[in-house]
Amino acid sequence: MSPTKDRQRAAARARLEREMAERAAAASRRRRRTTIIASAVGVVAVLCLVLVLVITSGGKKKTPTAAPSATAAAAPAACKWKPNPDPSASAAPNTDLKDVGTPPASGEPRAGTRNMTINTNLGTMVIQLDLAKAPCTAASFTYLAEKHFFDNTSCHRLVNNSGADPQSGQAKDFHVLQCGDPTGTGKGGPKYQFDNEYVPTDQRPAYPAGVVAMANSGPNTNGSQFFIVFGDTILPADYTLFGTVVQGLDVAKQVGAAGDDGAFAQDAGGGHPKKKITFSTVTVGPVDPNGSPGATTAATPSHP
Repeated sequence: MSPTKDRQRAAARARLEREMAERAAAASRRRRRTTIIASAVGVVAVLCLVLVLVITSGGKKKTPTAAPSATAAAAPAACKWKPNPDPSASAAPNTDLKDVGTPPASGEPRAGTRNMTINTNLGTMVIQLDLAKAPCTAASFTYLAEKHFFDNTSCHRLVNNSGADPQSGQAKDFHVLQCGDPTGTGKGGPKYQFDNEYVPTDQRPAYPAGVVAMANSGPNTNGSQFFIVFGDTILPADYTLFGTVVQGLDVAKQVGAAGDDGAFAQDAGGGHPKKKITFSTVTVGPVDPNGSPGATTAATPSHP
């Protein structure tokens, strides 16, 4: 074989090797772009989920921030009951707020547990309040219950979604029953607010089935509205987790199974429960100084 043909074959092999290397590099770049796009879609899906647990104020809906806190918030050293609406704000008056005064400025229990009993038309629910992690939230519920704030009120909102987003593949599990608004509009509450306490950045999912947390219209805007989680729910840890359902979680589940009317589907998500649930009375029992929050892993059934 002539030297000329050897050189031609060597040059052809070199060109082929360069082309193969270029193709491999291009494929690697495409894979990186696909990963970045998929990550971005996932972030968008999580942000969309945040738009579901909100309290409207003065007719304008506010949404909580999307990013979870870096660490779980500690309970404040003293409970601060802030006027609602803020007198320094220029928002229009909210006629759905109810003036019942404010809880005591000090002396709230900060250890153990106490039970909040909710008697409804569908059965009894008992929520164990965590006095160590959420003493101000527990103090507020105790005060409002004493004022009969929740008596003869209904849970105004239900969200019961499962599965995954068809585009991103991200899970969109969301199973909550929102209550605590005497007006049933989503705008109601007392004429005071208080700051966040324990937000569960230390557990995944942040809001598993059986926990109870505060709804809000942004950081540190807690009032009287709360949500009962009847199935593991994917949410950023922006909502004060203050208790656990130890009896009657089946009540919330049967409301969830009946579905909603879709009234909020184009706004915050979900709708009014098709199966109406009304609180006849809400009471808070004595402090159990030795109570262990969340010790009951499975709620006992309700009773009429």
